[in-house]
Amino acid sequence: MKLIKFILVGFVFGIVLTKSEAVSWYRIYEMFQFQSFHMYGIIMVAVLTGIIGIQIIKRFHLKDYSGTPISIPNKEHSIARYLLGGLIFGLGWALAGSCPGPIFILIGSGFISVIVVLLGAVLGTFLYGVLKNKLPH
Repeated sequence: MKLIKFILVGFVFGIVLTKSEAVSWYRIYEMFQFQSFHMYGIIMVAVLTGIIGIQIIKRFHLKDYSGTPISIPNKEHSIARYLLGGLIFGLGWALAGSCPGPIFILIGSGFISVIVVLLGAVLGTFLYGVLKNKLPH
């Protein structure tokens, strides 16, 4: 029962993504074709929300649900890692028509073929764990 709040937040997140059409393959296709501002607007709102949230956490020294202080280390200055990671993420997003966030939403909405995308995401995560020490960090 302690985790029910996280499940509820997940449901709300899924509803917001669905209602904003952020899980729509057509919206993602429009974004990669530079035909619509819709997805770019959603991404910008998410980035701004993240920036504000991180600043609130850092300035007020907030704690997580178990009372442990939240520590957010500074990012390392490295261009190769961000270019390589962004390229792989962007190519996967463009090929699958979905980023990792809405995979479960799409499966829950009845798009059973997205299970292939889920398996690819799990495989990619596993491969990263195997190759992590050989990648530019």
